[in-house]
Amino acid sequence: MPVESGSSSAARQVKQKRKSHSLSIRRTNSTEQDRLGLQRDILEGQDSKLPPSLRSNLLDLFSQIEREFENLYLENIELRREIDTLNERLAAEGHTFDGADLAKGALKTKASHSTSQLSQKLKTTYKASTSKPRSNSCHGRVGGSRNFNVTTWELWGGDSWIVSSFKATAARAVCQLVKEYVGHRDGIWDLSVTRNQPVVLGTASADHTAMLWSIETGKCLLRYTGHQGSVNSIKFHPTEQMALTASGDQTAHIWRYMVQLPTPQPVADVSTPCEDDVDFSDKDEPDCEVEGPIDCPSIRVATTTLRSHQGVVIAADWLVGGRQVVTASWDRSANLYDVETSELVHSLTGHDQELTHCCTHPTQRLVVTSSRDTTFRLWDFRDPSIHSVNVFQGHTDTVTSAVFTVGDNVVSGSDDRTVKVWDLKNMRSPIATIRTDSAVNRISVSVNQKIIALPHDNRQVRLFDMSGVRLARLPRSNRQGHRRMVCCSIWCEDNTTCNLFTCGFDRQAIGWNINIPALLQEK
Repeated sequence: MPVESGSSSAARQVKQKRKSHSLSIRRTNSTEQDRLGLQRDILEGQDSKLPPSLRSNLLDLFSQIEREFENLYLENIELRREIDTLNERLAAEGHTFDGADLAKGALKTKASHSTSQLSQKLKTTYKASTSKPRSNSCHGRVGGSRNFNVTTWELWGGDSWIVSSFKATAARAVCQLVKEYVGHRDGIWDLSVTRNQPVVLGTASADHTAMLWSIETGKCLLRYTGHQGSVNSIKFHPTEQMALTASGDQTAHIWRYMVQLPTPQPVADVSTPCEDDVDFSDKDEPDCEVEGPIDCPSIRVATTTLRSHQGVVIAADWLVGGRQVVTASWDRSANLYDVETSELVHSLTGHDQELTHCCTHPTQRLVVTSSRDTTFRLWDFRDPSIHSVNVFQGHTDTVTSAVFTVGDNVVSGSDDRTVKVWDLKNMRSPIATIRTDSAVNRISVSVNQKIIALPHDNRQVRLFDMSGVRLARLPRSNRQGHRRMVCCSIWCEDNTTCNLFTCGFDRQAIGWNINIPALLQEK
């Protein structure tokens, strides 16, 4: 009788364990509906002060999250099983190989793709739930409890294999975190800087408010509370003290403001070099908590209310001259309004899915709209009788934003983790493509030096030039930087205190001072 070797016996035991584990997974899948139904019955049977419709909505949302993560968990198990099989095969051939190295290929690629899809779904669900009045929606702040600020990194606990990181470059520049603007009670979607005096910072938040801040002192100067839903966008008039905000209550508001700047305080020197991509601890970090009410004046009534959309108004902007505004909505249309009469001038249709952003050219009557249909469109209003449109295709996922540069270029960012630079005269293919390791949100391009600031889902902010060369990455650690997804960036090169601002779901905006000459010199 042949004698079984030790290696063959070990291999047989491994196979038996896999078979047992596979059967366990099948049983889990076969009883998933029964298990979820039982858990739901138990939860519904408990006493709760929440309205039934709101509680049902919460249960559905958490069930979706659980199913998504269970699918990712099972995929992870299957991938690791394949790695074990390859390791055994290599060991039988007399080679040794670290399973973690194998994971860098197929495992990371597949996992990061699934993570990107989940992150987009969570952002959309959260934005929709906070975009309606509190009386009939699942708002991020339920019963005064902690906000439902969920990102993929937070739910996964920052597992290092989910999001890949790129090798470091030699670029070094002075990046100084100058000021943190803390006062919102929920995530900040958007921010903007006034184009005239007094120069102030504006933020738009999911807590249904917009705030104006002193750039130098970080003090809140004014709060706008006229919206009944998440405030998704804020833009300032080019010459007058007026602000334009877009909201989940299906409206856009124009409101006037008057603020008095406080005396600036000396800024402490906390200069740090722009760090390269090294791994930090990605465990959950606490949000910026607001201690007590913010003492600043409030405005509750808008000067003009624009009501024509049938869905969430996700963004709005002023056309050159400030006499007209454009709004973008989840109803797949963008509307052009006359500011003085508040009448609808044009309705721009053509996108197949919800719009995500809109932007106007700084000197010409051009508008670009972005959409979840993976495209963005250029609308030309320079000739009143002709409203031509060009469609730009090249992304493989939601286009989160597209912005103009001073010249003839458009820069677009997407959830497919790429940023593309386009020539307005050639829309067939981009002239440059920037590939990153995380979804890109609302980008900004500096006017003078044309440096692109990329805010990411993974809490990072990176700087690139128009040719796609990475210049730097802003510092992020436990001591400084964003603790949650970074939603938006905006340049303000003329300001001597802060020339770059970012905001995120950690409820804060940050003002940075970037030494641009040093940045370009080491390029």
